[in-house]
Amino acid sequence: MTTATPAEAPAAPATAPFGRMLTAMITPMKPDGAVDYEGAARLASFLVDDMRNDGLVVSGTTGEAPVTSDAEKDRLLRAVVEAVGDRASIVAGVGTNDTAHTTELARQAERAGADGLLVVTPYYSKPPQHALLAHFRAVADAAALPVLLYDIPGRTGTPIATETLVRLAEHPQIVGVKDAKDDVAATSEVLARTDLVYYCGTDMLNLPWLSLGAVGFVSVAGHVVGDRLHEMIDEFEAGQTGRARELHLSLLPVYSGLFRNQGLVMTKAALGLLGLPAGPVRLPLESATVAEIRRLREDLELGGLKLPGSGS
Repeated sequence: MTTATPAEAPAAPATAPFGRMLTAMITPMKPDGAVDYEGAARLASFLVDDMRNDGLVVSGTTGEAPVTSDAEKDRLLRAVVEAVGDRASIVAGVGTNDTAHTTELARQAERAGADGLLVVTPYYSKPPQHALLAHFRAVADAAALPVLLYDIPGRTGTPIATETLVRLAEHPQIVGVKDAKDDVAATSEVLARTDLVYYCGTDMLNLPWLSLGAVGFVSVAGHVVGDRLHEMIDEFEAGQTGRARELHLSLLPVYSGLFRNQGLVMTKAALGLLGLPAGPVRLPLESATVAEIRRLREDLELGGLKLPGSGS
């Protein structure tokens, strides 16, 4: 990617390499905790066909990547590519805190037919910025796929600094950022100085990030309200900011419900309420409690979802 001065930078990138509306897909499990590959294919089809997702992230953190094996990741990715790869972009989460392991996962994802890679900042290790440069460049060099950097310091302990992002933008394979740093000033500066494409990675900030120049979302809520999130993008791009704001406000109860516990825990519970493939979560997390599911039902219904058995 090339860098640009603030005066040259467009208000928003003209292209969205993976589409505008993406969901970070959960990994359905069977009751015994085994990966449900058939369920994953059915869920992927629902997300693309019913929830209007332009793309899916497979084996991100919401997909329980830290607790699935490399063999499971490979088979899961292939199942999703086979199910929807002809009509949606499939981005493989490959990030770990081991550069050698991450590069191998990148090559594995390329062989499996992924359209792109999501690479999170190495967690726990807290590498300095010059080491982050080396890490991301090594991964980007490992496979001939476009790379989406995942900047989420609240989970990893390390932000990708603005100057680091500017330098990474020079790499031809590094095309964008899934931004969950939640820093308006930092995001604005990178957008002004580079042509990196930004996707909002914090659902509550989806609409504000469109106003900064993000092209779309990598969402958790997209599992259940992806169609409304896609509508929000469409309305904003059409200049209908009032309608986009209405959609944003209408989704607040959904956001609250899905993030009262870890997003993947509550999303699996929400999908269970909808009768869609989900199943349990693997330790060190645990599935939602009966009380959490009861509250979640209330939140989702308040947010406009029609749930089986609700009488609505």
